[in-house]
Amino acid sequence: MRSRQRMFAAVMRLLLKCLRLGRRRRFKLVRQAEQLWHYGHLCLRSLLYNSFTNSDVVLDSLFEPVYWLVDHVTRWFGVVFVALVISLTSSIVAIVYICLLPLILQTYTPAWICWHLAYGHWNLIMIVFHYYMAITTSPGHPPQAKDDLTGVSICRKCIAPKPARTHHCSICNRCVLKMDHHCPWLNNCVGHFNHRYFFSFCLFMTMGCIYCSISGWEMFRDAYAAIERMKLLEKERLPVAANQTYYQTPPPTFSFRQRAFHKSIVYLWVLCSSVALALGALTLWHAALITRGETSIERHINKKERQRLQKKGKVFRNPYSYGGWDNWKVFLGVDVPRHWLTRVLLPSPHLPHGTGLSWDLPPCVTEQRAPLLAI
Repeated sequence: MRSRQRMFAAVMRLLLKCLRLGRRRRFKLVRQAEQLWHYGHLCLRSLLYNSFTNSDVVLDSLFEPVYWLVDHVTRWFGVVFVALVISLTSSIVAIVYICLLPLILQTYTPAWICWHLAYGHWNLIMIVFHYYMAITTSPGHPPQAKDDLTGVSICRKCIAPKPARTHHCSICNRCVLKMDHHCPWLNNCVGHFNHRYFFSFCLFMTMGCIYCSISGWEMFRDAYAAIERMKLLEKERLPVAANQTYYQTPPPTFSFRQRAFHKSIVYLWVLCSSVALALGALTLWHAALITRGETSIERHINKKERQRLQKKGKVFRNPYSYGGWDNWKVFLGVDVPRHWLTRVLLPSPHLPHGTGLSWDLPPCVTEQRAPLLAI
């Protein structure tokens, strides 16, 4: 009896010992796995460590394939966008000359006829001139020789001098002086030498669309009502025509020319109104940027810099802003009062102030601005 108890106690001790060894091995494996995990995590962080890394950098990295696709699509479809702008604008001009102008000459007074002819052709000339100059004028690129520039940074993508306000365009694969953005509708970058042409095109195109929408409002209402009458008469004529032979079918109430006329008026008003809303909002946005002396890229940079300095109790001052009125004079190249007529209200190919490499005080600005940082 005692021998059996001793054997049972020995078996139980051996079993407990095995369980303890299993637990120790299991805990040892868990600790080894945790050590390997922390070691790998530390190695990964050491390889990818960057003091400037934040959520914006991570999002940019994740969206890099999307940016690559957009850049290549924009580069190859730029010619298509330019052809689309030219074709749509030409169609509107053709409808105005074929449909609207004869009615204006027949119904309006001589004074209103002179005003419409003068304003319409002036607006058209300004649109064509500024669009042509915007797509054919180079925005400006920094020189490749490092000896020509002093005190500038180096672009990380093209390994070339990068003056102030210069940014690299991933679509053109070049640095652009005072870059605002790459416009697919121009198939060109908007930079130092064609920024004025781009904004003037947007402004005069918006004015032209508003002019066509207002002038053609009554004709649009009549044309839309006529098209609805066409649809109603066609529905009423179908049951009658089904019970008649081919030779007994009455002729159509509206001719092909009348149908084309009414649909052209509706097309003109809808297209001009849509473009006026969309392009008008873009024009107002760029007008606000010009008033502040910024580009689209500089707005985001200055916003972050303003927030960073605000935390330190400092105030950010834009070194390229000379005040709202002077900013417009510098942007439009107005040095004397007569330039408002010769350079703003009439087509003018004059160059902007400066070379885009350095930013000295323009001659039209008389007051010195505050420094970059002010406590």
